[in-house]
Amino acid sequence: MTLVKAVAFALFFLVTACSEQTGVRSAGSTLDQILGRDLSPEQVVRNFDPEQVARGQALFRKNCAVCHGQDAEGTPDWRKPLENGRYPPPPLNGTAHDWHHSTEELKRFILSGGPAGEGRMPGWEGILKDQEIDDILVWIKSLWPDEVYQGWYTRIESR
Repeated sequence: MTLVKAVAFALFFLVTACSEQTGVRSAGSTLDQILGRDLSPEQVVRNFDPEQVARGQALFRKNCAVCHGQDAEGTPDWRKPLENGRYPPPPLNGTAHDWHHSTEELKRFILSGGPAGEGRMPGWEGILKDQEIDDILVWIKSLWPDEVYQGWYTRIESR
């Protein structure tokens, strides 16, 4: 067996073994990592307007912080239902499920309240203007860690 074939054979078994382990990247990703290739999607750059972020923070603190916390940290034990069966306000800082929803869905939740039957969030239609909601959403997204924002943008927002 030639040296090239031996190395290829060893890499194949290494990749196969790693790909079967829980929580390990797929075989292709592992091979790319071993070979030093970066085939991940292009990094998404957040180009938020600092003034919009500041407006969003002020609006959030004025209207939303009473339930979601000053820094969108949510309610302790937000995953446990209350006695009435509804859930307390979750964090909106990228540590909960806010990033599982598109901007359009998040805006709809703010306007109409909800999600229906799960929480007690009131609808803000007629109270907050569209631009104010957009500002709040930009501030919330500015809190998300880079990897959360990257995943949200490439898997949710751009679908």
